[in-house]
Formats: sequence, structure tokens, C-alpha cells
Amino acid sequence: MMITTRAARPASTLTGLCWLCATLAACELVEVTNPGPIADDDLNRPEAVPGLVTGMSSDLSDALDDLIFDTSIMADELAHGGSYTPQGLYYRGIIRPDDVNGLWAAMHTARWTAENGIARMQRVLGEGFDEHPLAPRAHFLAGIANRTLGENVCSAVIDGGPAQPHTVHFERAEHHFSEAVRLATAQGNDEVRLAALGGRASIRAWLGRWDEAVADAQQVPTNFRTVAFYSSNSTRERNYMYQETHVRFEITVYGTQWAEVFDDPRVPWDTLYDESGTGVRTGQDGRTPHFRQRKYPSFDADVPLVKGTEMRVLEAEALLRQGDIPAAFGKINEMREFHGLAPLTPPATLEEAWATLHKERGAVVWLEARRLWDLRRWNAETGPAHHPFLTDRDKCIPISLNEQLSNPNL
Repeated sequence: MMITTRAARPASTLTGLCWLCATLAACELVEVTNPGPIADDDLNRPEAVPGLVTGMSSDLSDALDDLIFDTSIMADELAHGGSYTPQGLYYRGIIRPDDVNGLWAAMHTARWTAENGIARMQRVLGEGFDEHPLAPRAHFLAGIANRTLGENVCSAVIDGGPAQPHTVHFERAEHHFSEAVRLATAQGNDEVRLAALGGRASIRAWLGRWDEAVADAQQVPTNFRTVAFYSSNSTRERNYMYQETHVRFEITVYGTQWAEVFDDPRVPWDTLYDESGTGVRTGQDGRTPHFRQRKYPSFDADVPLVKGTEMRVLEAEALLRQGDIPAAFGKINEMREFHGLAPLTPPATLEEAWATLHKERGAVVWLEARRLWDLRRWNAETGPAHHPFLTDRDKCIPISLNEQLSNPNL
């Protein structure tokens, strides 16, 4: 839930009003009272539950678009062509604690809002929590917030506690997704049930439980999709990937593998030309050609959270781990058919098969804050699954400097 208060008037305006009142005999100074934020106790009522869950959704959306912007160049999705110093370092594989204060805080705000919102709902609703129609979605949002952290941070730090393995977030995510599945199934809420199954499928894969991951993924149809919401209604609600690629030209498709991929609906982009129509526009650095992402073509473009197409490539990866190339490519081609793309011929070797899987999954989750994790886990693999991109680069978001300075347990 987003709660706002009216900003105070500038001092110069107040001075002008007082002068005016002093010169008018009949003028009375009107007292203006700022009501301030909503009191915490006012949220301890059933009527506040929709606002609590809206707040969970809002904080998640607020964290994701900045995360997508930064991780796209920490990974290999986009290239730097702008003027921001931290992003220039990210593009070179340098991720410093003092540069990620905002990212760290936003991701943990989304987690804290969801987890503590659920605890509040349980206190307020009591035995009625399981029957409340928003309870499954609240657990789903808490699962996504923890998945986002687990996939992107180097270490887990929970509410001022000590540093722990990043997989702690995966364990928390699995709990919340499982609760969302349970509650949504009981309530007959198929949309949240499928979304939670898809979220849990990825988590179980990351925890190395591929058979369980496939069992979840198989239940999610290829055409399924659920999103984080954005809107041009207010500054906070905007998707800022649009700002940084359409209003400003900070990051570009130019210089990436995707600049050689055309007419793929999973990776939409275009080229901007100068006024003459012959030269390519450059980024904010004045020299890098700006190939503009088109996945998020407006401030109100939503960000996918769970997709059936990702489930197909998850199944394909599980099959490749078993050495079954034909079956894996059957799943890849099922996903490609959904997007209207020609099928791929299964290659002869696992090395070729994994190289294709790396790229196909990259296309499916392009600009969704998922690629850095994929490159990180594949970089740790040996054999055909290994991906070299993150070698000699920082592989994850460290504990922020603000967290280090304020947390006595670090």
C-alpha cells in the first residue's frame, strides 16, 4: 500500500501569505494541519487487508525495475552506453557495496513488507486467514520477493541478523510458494495456484531438487503469465526501464548477442536514427550506438514474474542434465512454437545443446532480473553446462555498505 501526505508549502509561499494577511484587516490566518501517515494500529483491521497486499505488490514493483536496469549490464543482456558511474562499473564486472545501497534496500523492503504483512494479516484475521481471498496472493508475493533476493544477492541478511548463505532466501521462498499453492487450491484460485507452482518450480531447481521442480513446472500451461504491475499514474508506479532506454539512452542492445537476433518476439528491440535518417543515435555517452529495447515500451509496461514458457525451458534444462538431448529440444521447441518461431534441430553433442539452452533461456527471461543468477549458477558448473561470462567478474550483489555500517551482526 502506498501512503502519501501532502508536501509542506515552500517557506517563500508561507511568507507571502502572512504578508498578505497583515495588509488585509479582514483576513484571518487559516490553520493547515498535515494529517501525517496512517497510524500503525489503523492497519489492524480486516478492512485494511486489501491495502496491505497492494503495498506488497507496490514495493515489489518498485524494487524490480531498478534491479532489471542494473542486472541487465551486470549480466550480458544489455550494454552500457550512458553516463552513470555505477553502471559503468557494473558493465566492467565491478559491483561495489557502496553502489548497491538502493538495490539492497528496495529488495529487502519488498521482502519485509510481504512477510510482515502476512504476519499482520494472520493476527487480524485469526482463523479466517486461510479463507481470505488475498491470503494466497500475499504468500505468492513474499515468495517472489525472496526468490528475487536469492537469485541476485551474494548473502542473505534477515532483519539485522548475521550474514547467511543466499539460499536462505530460496528456502523462505519455497515456504511461501507452498503456502500460496495450498491456500489457492483450497479456495479454487487457479491463477495464483499456477503462479505459485511456477515460482516454486524454479526455487526447487535452484535447490537442486530437479524432479520436484519438473513436477511443479509440468502443471503450468505454456500460455500462462503473471506480472508485476506498473502505471504512468505516478512517479513511483512507473517502469523506469522505459525512462532509461527511451527517454534517456543509458543502456543499449548494441554490443550484445541480441543485436544479432532479429524478429524474435522474446527479445524486441529497434534502432534509433538521427534527424538525417542515416546515422544511428548514440547513448548518453555520445558514442555508443543506441539499439533500444522494446520489451518495456512505456512507463506502464508490466514485468513478467512467472511464465509457462520459462517452465518449458526449466524442463528442458532438467532433461539436459539427464543427457536427453532430443527430449530437451522437444521442450525448447514447444516454447518456440508458442512464440511463432521455427523449431530447432537437436544437436549431436551436449556442448552444443547446453550452448543453445543458455541462449534460449536467456531469451525467455530477457530483462526480468533473472539472467545474472543463471550466469552465476552456470559459471559454477563444470562440463557442458559451464558458462564463462562471469569468470573474473563479480557474480552477485554484495551486502550493501549501509547494511554493513548499521548492522551490528555484520
